[in-house]
Amino acid sequence: MAELFTVLRRESIYLWYYFEIQFRQIFRYWILGMLIGSFISVFAKDKIHGIFAGMKDKKWGVFGIIPACILGIASPLCMYGTIPIAASFRRQGMREDWLAAFMMASILLNPQLIIYSAALGTAVLAIRIVTCFLCGCGAGLLVFLFYRSREFFDFGGFEERASRDTHPNLLVRYLLNVWRNVRATGLYFLFGILLSALFQRYVPQDLMAKAFGGNEAWGVLMAATVGVPLYACGGGTIPLLSEWLMRGMSTGSAAAFMLTGPATKITNLGALKIVMGLRHFLLYLAYVMLFSLVSGILVNAIF
Repeated sequence: MAELFTVLRRESIYLWYYFEIQFRQIFRYWILGMLIGSFISVFAKDKIHGIFAGMKDKKWGVFGIIPACILGIASPLCMYGTIPIAASFRRQGMREDWLAAFMMASILLNPQLIIYSAALGTAVLAIRIVTCFLCGCGAGLLVFLFYRSREFFDFGGFEERASRDTHPNLLVRYLLNVWRNVRATGLYFLFGILLSALFQRYVPQDLMAKAFGGNEAWGVLMAATVGVPLYACGGGTIPLLSEWLMRGMSTGSAAAFMLTGPATKITNLGALKIVMGLRHFLLYLAYVMLFSLVSGILVNAIF
């Protein structure tokens, strides 16, 4: 019994050591991401959505998917918040290819997640932004090419939700939004660091390199597939990705994981299934997996 206690104590010390290192490295990005994300949500969200709503009268054609993607990335809303907004845009006459680009980009990235991802380094951050932007543009282009004369989305039953940022005092409104962010992401963030510590202590480095490393398409496919069940919260996956990249995960595999993860997050899938229907929903999944695989392979070839 004494030997067991000694082993458990030793392992807990090791795990705390790895946990504390990861926490110190990433905590500031998590805090900064929440502060900036809440600021945009409280003070700039309506402006961003107003700019997008104003696009409906523009004669930009398919090129409108570019600003639609940029505004989707800038929007701080999650997918369940984006869909009612998108339904409102559609009722106002917004083009479906622009909506597809806006929604796809909004699923994949937001200002808060951009700050979180800065913890992974400049190169990985740039790759995440570029691949998410291109994935949104690709979704809009495909809807333009194949659904120009028919509807792709069915927003029936979705009504725009009332904003929770309504407190008359701006500072209090901002602090309440920050607190909601803490509650929404805090446990996932700590759990991600704990998983990272467990990987660092118990998973051999050569195993990670074999699974996700090198320039092989298999590693990219593995990362894209793992992103489907493992992704729960952007803040929670950053510690894992940081650890995996240090242990031999290729940049292309990381790019694939960062695409399939948020795109197949379970809460996002539930909402998308409702507004797409089964056939379009399956097309969406196929597009995400194929785009992430091709993106990962290209990123490995370049980097």
